[in-house]
Amino acid sequence: MVRRTDLRVGALTLAGLREVYRAPARMNLARADLARVRRSRATIEALIASGRTAYGVNTGFGSLASTRIARGELAQLQHNLVLSHAAGTGEPLSDAVVRLVMVLKIASLAQGYSGVRASTLRALQALLRAGVYPLVPGQGSVGASGDLAPLAHLSAVLLGVGHVRYRGRTLEALRGLRIAGLKPLRLAAKEGLALLNGTQVSTALALAGLFEIETVYAAALLSGAMSVDAMKGSDAPFDARIHAVRRQPGQADVAAQLRSLLRGSRIRASHIDCERVQDPYSLRCQPQVMGAVLDLLRTAAATLLREANAVTDNPLVFAREGEVISGGNFHAEPVAFAADQLALAIAEVGSLAERRIALLVDAKMSGLPAYLIANSGVNSGFMIAQVTAAALASENKALAHPSSVDTIPTSANQEDHVSMATYAARRLLAMAANASNIVAIELLAAAQGLDFHRPLRSSTALEAVHARLRRRVPRLRRDRYFSPDIAAARALITSGELLAHLGPRMFAGG
Repeated sequence: MVRRTDLRVGALTLAGLREVYRAPARMNLARADLARVRRSRATIEALIASGRTAYGVNTGFGSLASTRIARGELAQLQHNLVLSHAAGTGEPLSDAVVRLVMVLKIASLAQGYSGVRASTLRALQALLRAGVYPLVPGQGSVGASGDLAPLAHLSAVLLGVGHVRYRGRTLEALRGLRIAGLKPLRLAAKEGLALLNGTQVSTALALAGLFEIETVYAAALLSGAMSVDAMKGSDAPFDARIHAVRRQPGQADVAAQLRSLLRGSRIRASHIDCERVQDPYSLRCQPQVMGAVLDLLRTAAATLLREANAVTDNPLVFAREGEVISGGNFHAEPVAFAADQLALAIAEVGSLAERRIALLVDAKMSGLPAYLIANSGVNSGFMIAQVTAAALASENKALAHPSSVDTIPTSANQEDHVSMATYAARRLLAMAANASNIVAIELLAAAQGLDFHRPLRSSTALEAVHARLRRRVPRLRRDRYFSPDIAAARALITSGELLAHLGPRMFAGG
């Protein structure tokens, strides 16, 4: 369970959100939070009583914004809004992503700019606390006017409509409400719109992508360092002086990590005076490429953390002034840009790792047995594993095409420019999975390369990684069914165990 102090309204941290993604969580609200919520709700009630018009409170939605709704129909308006907008399709979002969405939505509504009742907020808290997660289809949002369809599916559960996930099972929404100790809500004016409007789904998907990419990135630093030693490459290109004059912080940090990982290698010492002048770029330029990736990860993380703490529904309620103002905070362009940056970053991580695999299996380049196997010819070794890595790298290149440059008008041209942030973020999980398989193959290949250099040993750090891998996957001495080896190496990567072999956390928010 995530510590309460890590999930404070308006002060969410990346460390806390990482834990929400990994494990069940609860989010408690302070008295000050609830006081803001009540003041905001009172402002909405006062507006209705005064007979003034406010978008989404007593009007229709989207292109129907000019349609005035009678006071007696305001609750039905919100109910209908949720049901009509629950038009998503596709595979459901994972429980982990939905849990993030719920935390982000609670944190946004609790800032007191949305006009919901405290009882509605407590219902969301109760679902989260009970581990009852709405079943939310992954497709149907264009990332502007909020993530309307997916958030409608989340919100419909509060009405007793739809389905939930509980302990790995799919249940009717009404049963999920009972498990959480709730009854179906009757929404009040403005509440449906506040629940549906917002960038929480896009942001949660982008955060999930970020967290998975960070794990793969860390493993790629280790496999890249191991490939240097397996190839009898030089550590001279990682000299701190080279990177100091470039003035790129990520590059300097990666070079420092590589120096630390390779320090004390007896393999390196064995060829310190060899005649090779330069290594191929995929070895030598790791600080420049992986450093640029690291800078992008840090930039995207900062954007997403701001968005996680933002209020992004519409209209917004400013209780102090007694005003309700319609704007456009629901437009998820910052999330779309961040997701596109992350897509470019993870595509490059996989591309660089694939090139190192290609070096390792090429006897002319590596000096190792062809395809990293004894008696090649009879044995094919890593031949097709490299082809798999190439296929995955190319797939990620196609997926990396920017989504934020796309837009398509909706709602009778009222919503004429959209961000496509939801797809931009959703593809990141597939890209991270592809890259993790590429890095798994490199880890296997580099470990095989080290095995051919015995009795010489690599550094203490890399030998520890090698030993951890060998506990799951034995050395390849002759051809065997290869796919389970890749799966086992990938499981090691995604477990996060390899992070222990790096220095202090390099990512934003520790």
